[in-house]
Amino acid sequence: MIGIIANPSSGKDIRRLVANATCFDNMEKVNIIQRILIAFHKLSDARILVMDDAYGMLEKAAENIRRLTHESVNAGLIPFRPVFDQTDSTKAARMLRELGARCIIVIGGDGTNRVVAKACGDVPLIPLSTGTNNVFPYMMEGTVAGLAALVAETDDGGEMLKTRRCKRLNIYKNGDLADIALIDVCVTSDMFAASRAVWNVDSIRELFVTVAKPDSIGMSAIGGSFRTIREHEPLGLYIRCGEPAAFATNVAIGPGLIRPVGIKYSRTMAIGDRISLETGAGMLALDGEREVEFLPKDRIEIELTRDGPLVVDIPATLSCAADRGFFLIHNTPQGETKGGICIHDSDE
Repeated sequence: MIGIIANPSSGKDIRRLVANATCFDNMEKVNIIQRILIAFHKLSDARILVMDDAYGMLEKAAENIRRLTHESVNAGLIPFRPVFDQTDSTKAARMLRELGARCIIVIGGDGTNRVVAKACGDVPLIPLSTGTNNVFPYMMEGTVAGLAALVAETDDGGEMLKTRRCKRLNIYKNGDLADIALIDVCVTSDMFAASRAVWNVDSIRELFVTVAKPDSIGMSAIGGSFRTIREHEPLGLYIRCGEPAAFATNVAIGPGLIRPVGIKYSRTMAIGDRISLETGAGMLALDGEREVEFLPKDRIEIELTRDGPLVVDIPATLSCAADRGFFLIHNTPQGETKGGICIHDSDE
């Protein structure tokens, strides 16, 4: 069994108004789910469970498949009552883990993957990009993701499925673990969540990133504009922003939104490093969204760890599967066997 968690709100925040971000509409997410279901259904009869949502994405995808192919797919909803906020994704991930899912396909951006990672445990993720800041997820065709999920569901011996363990930032408030982030923790002087998304660089005071890439958008791009740290490196980056600045750098803070950012100080972080904030009060934006408020009496520490989720390396997984003949069709007296899965002719 595999799971699909699709966030109907991803790709629709305030950056559609203040920048030039494209709105990723729900029908395109339905199309992605549809292509995943078709790819999986053609080669397997295993069950797919999808998180319920107010838009009814699974129902629409399944109906499109019935209309186009006159077939039904073996898919259903994860058995819980949604409340239609980000806690649904965390609960869905926890239930999929408990039900024994072999992998979870996440359709969303950095923020969606963050809340899934809070409860997925060691169930590997296939993150597909439909958000605004998409440093963590892949830009990948849904059909290909469905094939990778097929390998994950079938590969009992772990000979073909290739995964990597991601980095993570732990947020401690007064000594207790308060939350996590997968890509960045942005410390702002704001004292309210407002639209939650961070787009005004003037409010940024400190920044922690697990990945710093000049080819990304958002907070990670601040570090990436002068220092590159890739996903596989056992490092992170800590930055203090503002004036007086040691230097300034131009940053793609959002789609079509390039702003100068003053850098006062920066240093690399090693795995296990734990840094206390200098900012006295404000909000912590986790993977692009304001989540945690802190006051002068609070002690906030940020730790870089290797405790992030497992992520499927799709190219390596599919290459290994192909090299082992997983996708070959073999004619047998019982029917056609595709990659070790027996597909009977529908006329028999």
